[in-house]
Amino acid sequence: MNNARDLSAARPPEGATAPSGGSAAGAAAQRGGHMSAARPPEGATAPSGGSAAGAAAQRGGHDLLRIGVFGGAFDPPHNAHVALARAAVEQLRLDRLLVFPTGQAWHKARALSAGARRVEMAALAFADVPRVQIDAREVHRDGPTYTIDTLRELRGELPGARLLLVIGADQAEALHTWKDSFDIARIAVLSIAARARPVSDAPPADISHLPPGFYQPIDLPSMSVSSTAIRARVAAGQPIDDLVPAAVARYIAEHHLYQQPT
Repeated sequence: MNNARDLSAARPPEGATAPSGGSAAGAAAQRGGHMSAARPPEGATAPSGGSAAGAAAQRGGHDLLRIGVFGGAFDPPHNAHVALARAAVEQLRLDRLLVFPTGQAWHKARALSAGARRVEMAALAFADVPRVQIDAREVHRDGPTYTIDTLRELRGELPGARLLLVIGADQAEALHTWKDSFDIARIAVLSIAARARPVSDAPPADISHLPPGFYQPIDLPSMSVSSTAIRARVAAGQPIDDLVPAAVARYIAEHHLYQQPT
């Protein structure tokens, strides 16, 4: 399947609009409808702060439930992950941001740390971000983990909610290689931190393969931090206090994680 062609042929999901003047900066979600009576997904923890009513008030009283979906290995979660989560909650005016530590990632060459460890670290990392829930379903899923499977489950669990898939620039560039990328673009609004790069001097993201109307930007400065570099620093006995939340640094030390280079 030629995913890039499929994306250009798909109909934008409800809530995605063509960028104003043809630019990503002009993309915005149209709001309206009625609040869904939604049950939190199985495995989700209670929100760390804020309320759906508060988010609805911030967006001018419109009450269609807006659910952010933010997945990753989080091995370990770091400050850039937390910054992206905060920006997504605020800029996308989310009622809830579901954070999914991935299970068996199809695109990762190395074995990930135990799922339970990564779920616990994610809970610590995002504890102070309003309206975040950690959803552990993917670490319990047999076989490779695919974003489309989680989105389809959420669409069934939260009928009427607007799903917004929060991804970084690197993920956006590779989206055409993801399983059923056509359906991903139909189910969820792609919400891209177009300037969130793991290396500060990396070139701007090439998201030209995404047609107008399928994405909206999240404004986030570049941050020089990556999980790979953090694991390397831990293995080398170097400090990571300025790269991860303090609770995550303590957890890594207490559980002797990343002692060997990966």
